Amino acid sequence: MTSQEKEFISKIEQHKGILFKISKMYMTEKDDRDDLFQEITYQLWKAFSSFRGDSEFSTWLYRIALNTAIIFLKSEKRRSFITNEDFSNQMIVQEDYDYRKEDRLVEMYKAIHQLNSIDKAFIFYYLEDFSGKQIAEQMGISEGNARVKMNRAKTKLKDILSQIKKNQH
Repeated sequence: MTSQEKEFISKIEQHKGILFKISKMYMTEKDDRDDLFQEITYQLWKAFSSFRGDSEFSTWLYRIALNTAIIFLKSEKRRSFITNEDFSNQMIVQEDYDYRKEDRLVEMYKAIHQLNSIDKAFIFYYLEDFSGKQIAEQMGISEGNARVKMNRAKTKLKDILSQIKKNQH
């Protein structure tokens, strides 16, 4: 294994949580999430030799991962919905497990899946606690525009969550 391969594997291992989150935000089915994770990793590897270190590795990774997710979603035109059963089949039962928290998380992902690709990216950055300036840099837009688009995406997400709760009652 070359030193470049070792470095790449190390960096991916450090940041794989980000890749899992992006995959989960854009794909509902486990097989699709796995495919997207693999595609993101592949695209990162293809571009790794061009990483010059002008920015943080995580910044570079976010940009490639989100762009890959958006392209993957559009090219595959995969749309499906999360079901509680998907999560129940994968959960390890623990006595102190907070099922209400899991239900809220399922609802949130259902709502996120109803957003368009760009709004999903804004919500991802919001959940990752990016500043308006960082989001603007990642998206290639002005900071003011990033804040406006972020607020719109959050409002859409809140509206969808409200509708989900309303439909449950």
